[in-house]
Amino acid sequence: MDGTLRTNTENILLNSREMSSRDWTIDAVIAVAAFLLGCAQLSLSNIAFVVQDEDFRTMIGVVNVTPSLSSYLMLGLTTWPLVLRRKFPWPVLVFTFIAYVVALVQVKNVSAYTLAFFGPMIALFTVAHERPRLEAFIAAVACVAVLAFVEMPFGLNASLVLLSRIQNCTYVLVAVFAGVALSIHDDYVAVSEERARAAELQREEEAARRVQQERVAIAREIHDITAHSLTAVGIQAAAAEKMIDRDPEAAKEVIVQVRDTSKKALEEIRSMIGVLRNEEQDAETAPTQGTDRLEDLANYAREAGLAVTLDIAAYDKDKVPAYVDVALFGIAREAVTNAVRHAQANNLGIMLSSSSEHARLIVEDDGVGAETTASGGHGVQGMGERVRALGGTFSAHNRARGGFRVEANVPLGVGMLQASR
Repeated sequence: MDGTLRTNTENILLNSREMSSRDWTIDAVIAVAAFLLGCAQLSLSNIAFVVQDEDFRTMIGVVNVTPSLSSYLMLGLTTWPLVLRRKFPWPVLVFTFIAYVVALVQVKNVSAYTLAFFGPMIALFTVAHERPRLEAFIAAVACVAVLAFVEMPFGLNASLVLLSRIQNCTYVLVAVFAGVALSIHDDYVAVSEERARAAELQREEEAARRVQQERVAIAREIHDITAHSLTAVGIQAAAAEKMIDRDPEAAKEVIVQVRDTSKKALEEIRSMIGVLRNEEQDAETAPTQGTDRLEDLANYAREAGLAVTLDIAAYDKDKVPAYVDVALFGIAREAVTNAVRHAQANNLGIMLSSSSEHARLIVEDDGVGAETTASGGHGVQGMGERVRALGGTFSAHNRARGGFRVEANVPLGVGMLQASR
């Protein structure tokens, strides 16, 4: 229940809420159930069946409790309006309560004593739940005041009259307290959900800010690579220019060095750009500086409720180029984020290893499989592009035993230009 609804006092007759077909069906079922339970109570009220001793029935003032048709009609008047209870809480309460009181006053036999209080009780609960607390208090006081002094059916002795009054007043208090308690619970849930949404929004904004910081850092690395490489190329080109006439062979060697330097710089720049190509980065962890932040990524998944296994024992970060290391972490972050948000998994494994020839990353979960990519298809595409930009291979597929697996193999020392040939 929206907590703002109960503070709306502009129209006491009509609740400003939307009712779905499911809501109407639930209220109709409640009305029918209340009526049927009331009918059962009326049928069982034949004390000649429950208490067969006629002298005892006469002593307690019960002479004839066989319910009449009018009793069932009055019961219907106290329960059938419950179909409208959430849209018109106050009108339904007033109508059902008046119908109940009229039954007590006008039906001149003890069958009115056994008329169920289900309808007014449910209507009271609805007012206490749907309307402001003050209105719930007013409803409780008014109903108790009427029930405490209303004339009871003819034929009941003083003890049964007192018992009936206490019973009905207790029903009123229970209904009101239950409605207020549920409304307090609903308000608490609404506040908690709003806080969770705000926290999620804040995390997303923080993630976007951190990703932007990461991109700036990578851009600086590209600038440094470019500046260093162009400086070296300029020096080597100047040396070749001076030697080309007097020592062509030495000049040729310098030109080869120029080509190798420019080629290596181009490979590194394109590889770094490959890290930036995924424009829909969705990570929720701290800004990465490489795979040394994998533990932070694992902790993020653990906080989301997953059991995480992190295996990096076979990975030597010092022997992996920085741009490869950064790319591997970006892929791991995307895969873990997809698993946490979409996979509905319980377990998550992150495995990172390296050799003299390549680095390998595996992220797998035991979740819903293909639905992971359905929610993050562009992210999976971006991971694949990033790996292929580094001359590696990438796969993302359902596991045979359930869940989803992302695997990236990136060669070390093999440039993008070579890979593209």
